[in-house]
Amino acid sequence: MKRFAMVVVGALAVLAFSSASAIDMVEGKQYTRLKNVQPAEKGKKIEVIEFFSYGCPHCNDLEPFLQNWIKTTPADVQFVRVPVTFQNQWIALAKVYYTLEAMGEGQRLSPEVFKAIHVSNLPLYQDKSFLDWAAGKGLDRAKVAEIYGSFGIDSKLKRAKVLAQEYNVQAVPTMIVDGKFTTSSSALSGGHAAVPAALDALIAKARAERG
Repeated sequence: MKRFAMVVVGALAVLAFSSASAIDMVEGKQYTRLKNVQPAEKGKKIEVIEFFSYGCPHCNDLEPFLQNWIKTTPADVQFVRVPVTFQNQWIALAKVYYTLEAMGEGQRLSPEVFKAIHVSNLPLYQDKSFLDWAAGKGLDRAKVAEIYGSFGIDSKLKRAKVLAQEYNVQAVPTMIVDGKFTTSSSALSGGHAAVPAALDALIAKARAERG
């Protein structure tokens, strides 16, 4: 019994140490403070932006961890995705994201888009493939096609490109907190699994600096 108790205590100590390490954010290592702070685009909440692409395998690997974190987002935090267009195919996938967002289906279907591309190997960057897939998910095919080819989606693509340039995004996934802090899985010793705790730590820091 005594040996069991010691094992339990040891395990709890390791867990506590791991949790503390997960939120030990050092400027210049686990995160960077941006020189030019960007104002939030959607109100006064602390904005957390994920620059990503459905076509990025690293974004796909991060997605399950991010989905769990999104469910616990505090009331004063706004989560925003911004698709990047580093490759020609990613332009079409950015349109896929904004189309689903415009239909109020972005949160529900984003994990399914990742799965379709990275597990089922569906070429959703092809118009017909995406429209067929969307119809298979219960969406009105004609309505999806109308939004997908609309001027509004093109305008969002242009704005996304400008944002990526303003934040000097060189790789994805890249996370921005409150327009002033940036971090990524590659900057964290725990990789993708450490991103939620890192976001929470930077949100707390942003909240404190707002006073």
